[in-house]
Amino acid sequence: MRLAVAQIVSSADLTANLELVREYATRAKDAGAELVVFPEASMCAFGNPLADIAEPLDGPWAAAVRAIAAELDIAVVVGMFTPGEGGRVRNTLLVTGPGLETSYDKIHLFDAFGYAESDSVDAGTSPVTFELNGTTIGLATCYDVRFPALFTANARASAAINIVCASWGAGEGKAEQWDLLVRARAVDSTTFVVACGQGDPASLGLPSAGAAPTGIGHSAVISPLGSPLVMLGGEPELAVVDIDPAIIADVRGKLPVLANARSF
Repeated sequence: MRLAVAQIVSSADLTANLELVREYATRAKDAGAELVVFPEASMCAFGNPLADIAEPLDGPWAAAVRAIAAELDIAVVVGMFTPGEGGRVRNTLLVTGPGLETSYDKIHLFDAFGYAESDSVDAGTSPVTFELNGTTIGLATCYDVRFPALFTANARASAAINIVCASWGAGEGKAEQWDLLVRARAVDSTTFVVACGQGDPASLGLPSAGAAPTGIGHSAVISPLGSPLVMLGGEPELAVVDIDPAIIADVRGKLPVLANARSF
């Protein structure tokens, strides 16, 4: 499977962000990718009033992404915000493409490092996987990467790949934690981990948004044994990589952590 990681820097401008989706999806398709993964909050960057811009999955922003995916004949995973309860939103990953349609709402909300995502966001409740060309793929969002059980649950549901879309918060040691966590989750679950983060706004000369997690870059694709296949820096970039999901059975034969695991 050839897939692309689109490390963009989104803004408060939904139309401009949609143009980034079109640009990077087109570049991914031109490079032969079957799937292009965008970060969390691609629809609108954190640090903005999310309830003002949230739209349902049949709203105009999602419909435009759907049209791009259909036009290009490529699968797209992209972060957006959908309406929640009582003025809150849901932090949603839209998955769309020819014959493909599903979504995932972020389960673990980022109430850490001085930020309270739960003040404005409703949590999802269920893991989600989807199938692309015979390969099962699991979904996760940002803070979810600190919780191994989600990744192993996706693996037990036959996922060979786990996608993590993020807008990682900056701070001391945070980049090192991100790098450690995405590699650990690959080994925990013996899956490929495709970790796509927002690029660092500072790389474009943009000011910080206070405590809001607006991204540090460091997107990566990790093998099921924890080896980096792709590792990006902070600036916006498109990375294209070929992976072979067929190796998962062999890896799990050598390292049967899923079969050997015990619950306590």
